[in-house]
Amino acid sequence: MEMDTKNLLNSILENLSHVDFMKSAEIPNIDLYMDQVTSFMEKQLKSTKRNEEDKVLTKTMINNYAKNNLLPAPIKKKYSKEHLLLLIFIYYFKNILTMKDIEVLLNPLTEKYFQADGEISIANIYDEICEFEKERTESIQKEMESTYSRAMEVFPEVNEEDRESLQLFFFICSLSFDVYVKKLLIEKLIDELPTPVSENVEKEKDKEKEKEKENKKKK
Repeated sequence: MEMDTKNLLNSILENLSHVDFMKSAEIPNIDLYMDQVTSFMEKQLKSTKRNEEDKVLTKTMINNYAKNNLLPAPIKKKYSKEHLLLLIFIYYFKNILTMKDIEVLLNPLTEKYFQADGEISIANIYDEICEFEKERTESIQKEMESTYSRAMEVFPEVNEEDRESLQLFFFICSLSFDVYVKKLLIEKLIDELPTPVSENVEKEKDKEKEKEKENKKKK
């Protein structure tokens, strides 16, 4: 099992070293219909899927993102390059964040930079982040190798079969704890961001409904 885990880790690290983030320049600079969007995203992000039958993006997903204010509405049923960039952010965020957290996180971005004429665009922001993540690849590889080496040192007194299972469990727990801590930090940072206008409106509506109920009870 140790060799299988080691080989799996080496394979992942090797793939990580060859990760080629999709640049904004590779995204069509023309507006696309929903079917074209789902096909494009499936082709570009299929290597990130866990299972072959998984879908990167569906029509239902896109509609839900728009309904939950994660994604600006299409223009005449067409989606721009900036829509696609936001969909890529959502694709990665949704694995660790709730819909509401993603809305809070993306809202300042869409409010200020979506289809804006300023010096900074969503494409600029996306490319800057991708470039930084690419630079971090080597340090991430070293960190994972270090964690694996530490896991292979634990429970030396246990028989070989049980030791391998315990070491694998230790390794997974270590990786999971890293994810947990980072997720906790992300959530705390998001909690400090301004509440989207849409949410404030909904809260006001709820307050009005409560007032109406109270007034009816008094009558």
